[in-house]
Amino acid sequence: MSPYSEYETGEPVADGAAPEGPIETRWERRRFGVKLVNPANKRSKKIVVVGSGLAGGSASATLGEAGYQVDTFCYQDSPRRAHSIAAQGGINAAKNYRNDGDSVYRLFYDTVKGGDFRARESNVHRLAEISRQIIDQCVAQGVPFAREYGGLLDTRSFGGVQVSRTFYARGQTGQQLLLGAYQALERQVQAGTVTMHTRHEMLELIVVDGRARGIVARDMVTGEIETHLADAVVLASGGYGNVFYLSTNAKGCNVTASWRAHRKGALFANPCFTQIHPTCIPVSGDHQSKLTLMSESLRNDGRVWVPQRIGDDRKPNDIPHAERDYFLERKYPAFGNLVPRDIASRAAKEVCDEKRGVGPGGLGVYLDFDDAIQRLGRKAVEAKYGNLFEMYERITGENPYEVPMRIYPAVHYTMGGLWVDYDLQSTIPGLYVTGEANFSDHGANRLGASALMQGLADGYFVLPVTIGDYLATTTLEPVTEESPEVVDARNAVTDRVRTLLSIKGNRTVDSFHRELGHIMWDYCGMERSDEGLRKALDRIPELRREFWSNVMVPGTGAELNQSLEKAGRVADFLELAELMCLDALHRNESCGGHFRAESQTDDGEALRDDEHFAYTAAWEFTGRGQAPVLHREDLVFDYVHPTQRSYK
Repeated sequence: MSPYSEYETGEPVADGAAPEGPIETRWERRRFGVKLVNPANKRSKKIVVVGSGLAGGSASATLGEAGYQVDTFCYQDSPRRAHSIAAQGGINAAKNYRNDGDSVYRLFYDTVKGGDFRARESNVHRLAEISRQIIDQCVAQGVPFAREYGGLLDTRSFGGVQVSRTFYARGQTGQQLLLGAYQALERQVQAGTVTMHTRHEMLELIVVDGRARGIVARDMVTGEIETHLADAVVLASGGYGNVFYLSTNAKGCNVTASWRAHRKGALFANPCFTQIHPTCIPVSGDHQSKLTLMSESLRNDGRVWVPQRIGDDRKPNDIPHAERDYFLERKYPAFGNLVPRDIASRAAKEVCDEKRGVGPGGLGVYLDFDDAIQRLGRKAVEAKYGNLFEMYERITGENPYEVPMRIYPAVHYTMGGLWVDYDLQSTIPGLYVTGEANFSDHGANRLGASALMQGLADGYFVLPVTIGDYLATTTLEPVTEESPEVVDARNAVTDRVRTLLSIKGNRTVDSFHRELGHIMWDYCGMERSDEGLRKALDRIPELRREFWSNVMVPGTGAELNQSLEKAGRVADFLELAELMCLDALHRNESCGGHFRAESQTDDGEALRDDEHFAYTAAWEFTGRGQAPVLHREDLVFDYVHPTQRSYK
């Protein structure tokens, strides 16, 4: 047994903030039960928010509007460049404008089922309730949602549901929602309640007397190491999909903010729960540094297929319909091309493994719009998806109005993240985590169009209520720049930067990152096995040791130095990757996006083990090279009882 596959088991962890009683009234009762901060006292409370995407931007704007002093940090030159803009397809809400049977309960049910029964019922129901308020808020902000002829907001379907509940703004929904939050944020910047720190990266969490009291950040332009103190800290720093090197995430997305908090005592929950998105442009060569997502909304009108015959290398338009395998429609007739992401991804991998894939290396399937164009007309298809088609043509040189798109699964979203309770507070008091940075709402597989919903629900409606309870009930001692814990945190960052610059090895940061990505994709990607995960757990520590002895980081720390930025992030990925593989190894079941080769049904579907694994795995950091501690949070299902997921 590999020494790196060991762990210890600690005391169970429980969500003590969630109310008991009927699930329909839990959020309202929690809102009423929180202690309030007097409006005059809010002006004396300072909150640090790390991240300015949908979760961080909406939280900063709302907290500023409430009267708190807010310091917001992002590593981009503007909040408008947050990765939230990359979300294309839409945002879910239980408005039932189509009168097709949707409801808060149905959205709650679909999300719990879509997450393969690995999410908390309380959190998911709250998310479904708030979804309706989000749409009203965004419309009031001027977000240009698509509308029907009669003037009502238009909706479309997404994977894993049989109703039309996804609101959208062509193929740029994330960008339009972010602009709405950005306008609200900038209003507070102008009002003086929010101070915006762009081109700053959080490199350490300051913990005093067991409570989060600020951060250490590096000015990415000047290299200056700064301390910023506060009464509470909010992490809204996104997901960690870039641990795989190739992903749909922006190149700057990283795990550093969350990992620094984890090393200071915040539990990290379900790190192996990674979402593989089925609708990405396939890899075209070793030169690539990232992958491009084509929106899941395309599966509304596009049909997924491969040739029936192995080795059929004819052009797609030369293959008759009778000789095509519309495999999603064949295998899952009830949902067809709109099965959830994990189901569609595994099905695409299966046909490619059968040597029926298309494109370079046979790693692709067709997404064909010919039927939709004939049925609706090109102009109607262009109105829905025009910017997505244009983006695809620019990247591939192929016109999807004339030939089918080629797609293949890729790493997209991470359902794991820092453990939080119902109030979004981590195991470090005063540290709150929102959006993709926490683990709370999606279980083992996120339904499409739910990321934007969670980010805005957390930022606009949940956090501003619950963080007030902490600030109203907690007496905090004064903390200064000279406090020992602050000095230690600052020195740790300075020493880390100095060490990275002093190694002067022979390998670039990117070469380490790329090798780590190959290990993770091969052994902890779409399909995992006991043997493969143990290989990864042997190799990752070796790669990490080589990194700290042979990496080359040119330049200095007193300047703009992107190699230094990447080095710090990759160093944290090298630690996270080991925990991800350990989490995947210990969870000897298939669920959602986590498919174990040893745990599948007779027809190749994911086989859960509810008797042994119906829990959240929350990991405690005990020191690098030491066995982490596993704390289990048992999941209780009183409303949506676990069953074998079927989309047939």
